[in-house]
Amino acid sequence: MRRVFKALLLTAAVACVGAPAQARAEGFVSPWAGVNFSGSEGFEGKQAYGVNAGFMGAGIIGLEASFGWAPNFLDEPDFDNGEFDAMANIIVGIPIGGTHGAGLRPFVTGGLGAIHTSVGDVLGLGDRSNTDFGYNLGAGIMGYFATHFGVRADVRYLRTASDVNFSNGLDVLTEGSFHFWRTTFGIVIK
Repeated sequence: MRRVFKALLLTAAVACVGAPAQARAEGFVSPWAGVNFSGSEGFEGKQAYGVNAGFMGAGIIGLEASFGWAPNFLDEPDFDNGEFDAMANIIVGIPIGGTHGAGLRPFVTGGLGAIHTSVGDVLGLGDRSNTDFGYNLGAGIMGYFATHFGVRADVRYLRTASDVNFSNGLDVLTEGSFHFWRTTFGIVIK
């Protein structure tokens, strides 16, 4: 009986020590301000604003929703214009210094969504707006001062896709003509 008790006690101890830790998803929200540049229409240095929100499962890979707004995208004071994008992204980052307390997390991100452009009445032609399927690819870094607060900077390439064909195997996207880069800086709260 004593052997059975020792075996059960040893088994319970090994089970407690060897049990996996509970996986936690780290949610975050990051409002940002940025600048668009090197686009298809030559719009350099136009301001943009937005927010990213998502979570990192197990601290390394996660999902992110990204929303951006660039008022007066074309820098034309004579008519209203703007660009809005909404993307669903995958984000992969390596936490340097752990996931709690101060640390850094370089990351790469990419995803699919929509890019909406609007241009007010030009030469009496009426208002024009267009929403296209689009994608974005980017990289950046999050730096945390504490477990729940830090800063984030990234650069992304955004582009429309003029045709999406799921029947052609790997040749799914036909690139559209509207594209630009965006660099952003903001706070991150998790």
